[in-house]
Amino acid sequence: MQKIDALTQAGQYLLKNKYEQARNVITDNYPFKTLESTSRSYTDRQKMRQFKKDGFIDRYSGDKLVNPGFLKVLSHYMPEEFPYHSHWKMEACHNAYWEFVPTVDHIYPVALGGADSEENWATTSMLHNSIKNNWTLEQLNWKLYAVGNYEDWDGLTGVFVELVEKDASLLEDTYIKSGIIYPNAHNTKIINKGEHHVPKKHTEN
Repeated sequence: MQKIDALTQAGQYLLKNKYEQARNVITDNYPFKTLESTSRSYTDRQKMRQFKKDGFIDRYSGDKLVNPGFLKVLSHYMPEEFPYHSHWKMEACHNAYWEFVPTVDHIYPVALGGADSEENWATTSMLHNSIKNNWTLEQLNWKLYAVGNYEDWDGLTGVFVELVEKDASLLEDTYIKSGIIYPNAHNTKIINKGEHHVPKKHTEN
């Protein structure tokens, strides 16, 4: 039975004062399920490896994402035009942080039984991550887009690195320092293991 049919039938039972039948149709066809409250934390190394693997592409929209450190450099040089807030308050922080900063999400929510493994990880924006929460792709009518190619789009990492190399004082900013990546011909090296200062989610999906 479809969920909408269960709701419709339950309503009809209630109109006829058939409360037990209404309870049964809900229990059998659209039961309440408690979600496990879980918290997940990943190192910058793990996150950057996933971002590079996905080519800095939002797997839920196909849109390009940006190295978080690059955005913070913009805020450093343009604090009024491109403001940053440590808790990402929308009235005090540029929308780009929500729209373009990547994060790691579970394709199938851990709270619903999904695995906390790389096979179940996907890069997405903080915005889409907050929308998805503990919903499945099917429930949101979303799809999983193909990974990107880091060689074609590096999330402005190359520009970010050049800016930091040009102005070493930027590394005094812990957010910038924690996200610095030095790509070379063979691999990607993160020179700081600190965590990005992004809002923590109490329930990771």
